[in-house]
Amino acid sequence: MKPIKVTLRKRPLEKNRISLYLDFYPPIVDPQSGQKKRRDYLGLHIYANPKTHTEKEFNRICLLKAESIRSQKEIEFLNNSFGFYDKFNQKRDFLQYFHEKGRQHSNSSGNLGNWQSVLEHLKIYSRGNCSFADVTPEFCEGFKKYLAKAKSIGRSHQLSANTQLSYFAKLRAALKDAVKERIITADPCISINNVRAEGSNRVYLTQAEVKKLYLTPCPMLPSLRIASLFSCLTGLRWSDIEKLTWGEIEETDQSDISLLKYRQKKTGRSEYLPISNQARELLGTRKPQTERVFPGLKYSATNNTILKNWILSAGIQKNITFHCFRHTYATLQLAGGTDIYVISGNLGHSNLKTTEIYTKITNEKKVEAADKIKLY
Repeated sequence: MKPIKVTLRKRPLEKNRISLYLDFYPPIVDPQSGQKKRRDYLGLHIYANPKTHTEKEFNRICLLKAESIRSQKEIEFLNNSFGFYDKFNQKRDFLQYFHEKGRQHSNSSGNLGNWQSVLEHLKIYSRGNCSFADVTPEFCEGFKKYLAKAKSIGRSHQLSANTQLSYFAKLRAALKDAVKERIITADPCISINNVRAEGSNRVYLTQAEVKKLYLTPCPMLPSLRIASLFSCLTGLRWSDIEKLTWGEIEETDQSDISLLKYRQKKTGRSEYLPISNQARELLGTRKPQTERVFPGLKYSATNNTILKNWILSAGIQKNITFHCFRHTYATLQLAGGTDIYVISGNLGHSNLKTTEIYTKITNEKKVEAADKIKLY
């Protein structure tokens, strides 16, 4: 990144006066408005046409002072110290900056909601007033301790360790961006240890339980039943199933295989996923390309209740959410011997470590199976 060039410029005023100001290129950010600016007026005025010795001497001293300020600012930039730049931005509203970062980083409504929740906690922690100057290592450490005792916004339960980890990670992400954008010179969060994550306890259905769900009707919302079973067979997330259109389902020359060509809502990446004949049969007769495969399906408290009641009516005593169907797909595929790299690709994971979480579950089941055959 090119260093900021600082130029001393003059602006004619009335009554034979000239105002001196600094011109920045590229522009810097105004800490008050958050907008980019090119000029910084020094409050120094000289005579446009000095006539007397006193006026000429006054101009000389003012110009020397202005040039000294200009040179000092430019040297700081050239040395990559950005000391002036940092001080200039210390008054900038960090909460507003965090709000903007949340909108930039969020590629789904769920992720945006998480950023907004963190912002609400930051407002509570800082009492609604927080500039960049306030965001010190002590501030970051204090916010981590605050999260350990905080309750979920609008609810009575405390934040889980994994939620604390996610929220603190968003503070880190915003501060890293601020360093990249040269709003601050150093990351105040860099020396702060992360929140420790809890062991992942992923709930999933067994093969027998999936069959129970298939045999159990859901008269209140039939499309929810089909979508749930489709997720068990494909591993698709709720966000991708909800928006799925018929144009994203391609029939192939193979009678037992169809192909999904869709863009993941969470990652934005294009994915290609073969689906079984049973998964395709669940969807029924093909509709026009632009129509949604699961019309009327949307996230709501009412639909969550319908899902829970349907699970119970199938005789399944587990706390099942829609995302558990994705866990079910991954776990049953691993247990069935499918290569972990294939499963990772089908789930759209960018990192194999994310998929390896499921190997722990299947290993636990292997241990249970080993103890089921006894001699006495």
